[in-house]
Amino acid sequence: MADTLKTTMKGGAVTLYGPVPSVGEKAPDAVVSGNDLGPVKLSDYTGKYILLSVVPSLDTGVCDAQTRRFNEEAARFSDDTVILTISMDLPFAQARWCGAAGVDQVITLSDYKDADFGQNFGLLIKELRLLNRAVFVIDKDSTIIYRDVLKENTDHPDYDAALKALQALAG
Repeated sequence: MADTLKTTMKGGAVTLYGPVPSVGEKAPDAVVSGNDLGPVKLSDYTGKYILLSVVPSLDTGVCDAQTRRFNEEAARFSDDTVILTISMDLPFAQARWCGAAGVDQVITLSDYKDADFGQNFGLLIKELRLLNRAVFVIDKDSTIIYRDVLKENTDHPDYDAALKALQALAG
């Protein structure tokens, strides 16, 4: 069952739009923007294994490290696996960051326009209009099989657990 979680940003309490979908539930659909500003629906990736990495902003240390780590690990997985990073960064900033960081295996998507993803996944931080850090692994039928919603946004996710969950699906 989806639940509303309590989280913090640099130790200060923040309010999530909530509720966050749970393991075993279908992942909500959402419309975000691709780097070309065109609409992208999460359901466009149905039929693939998805590692969904959610970060507040690529231009911060933990978000940078998180996205680079998943980019490095992407080569381990087959073509029926996709790693998506969603943030509130503008698509232009995401493309610039990926180019500068050499990130070419992760697809960056932006929720800047309507915060549709943040609202549908319960991860929109009301006070900051940023996304709460989280990692989901979603199977080919859009069922969430792993969820890690960070209680403190400046903490790193459990990379090994997320990758193990993806490995169990995608081989």
